[in-house]
Amino acid sequence: MKKIIYVLCMFAFCFVLTGCGEKNIEGSLPDIMAKLYEGISEEEKPMMLDNIELNSENFEYYAFADVKYKEAIASEAMTGATPHSVVLIRLEDGKDSEQVVKDIKEKANPRKWICVEAENTYVEAKGDLVVLIMSNELAPKIKENFEKLS
Repeated sequence: MKKIIYVLCMFAFCFVLTGCGEKNIEGSLPDIMAKLYEGISEEEKPMMLDNIELNSENFEYYAFADVKYKEAIASEAMTGATPHSVVLIRLEDGKDSEQVVKDIKEKANPRKWICVEAENTYVEAKGDLVVLIMSNELAPKIKENFEKLS
């Protein structure tokens, strides 16, 4: 009887442990990006805001790190005088997210626009997603929206 209770306790413990991991955010990156801008009016957004699909040739320019990823996009103001960039990265393995966040934080350059600098820089992870936010007054709201993703 003790063995049966022991085995049942082990199964329950394993079930609890697997439930504690952070789950991945479902949806396409453009759809998730749209959620990050929820509650921000068109007038508040930078002019000519556009999503750019990232690839092996441009990834490091936008993300500042060399990481293994499945897919990534950047939302950038298409005018060079506006310091605004939001980069969404879906990692190959969500277990790497802490290291990726650390790498990007160390290398991110909020002066990449040369003439202007982003006042706020945030790097966050949720499941297999990592976000790099470099912007002025919009950054805290975008970060808050990322934290609310489920």
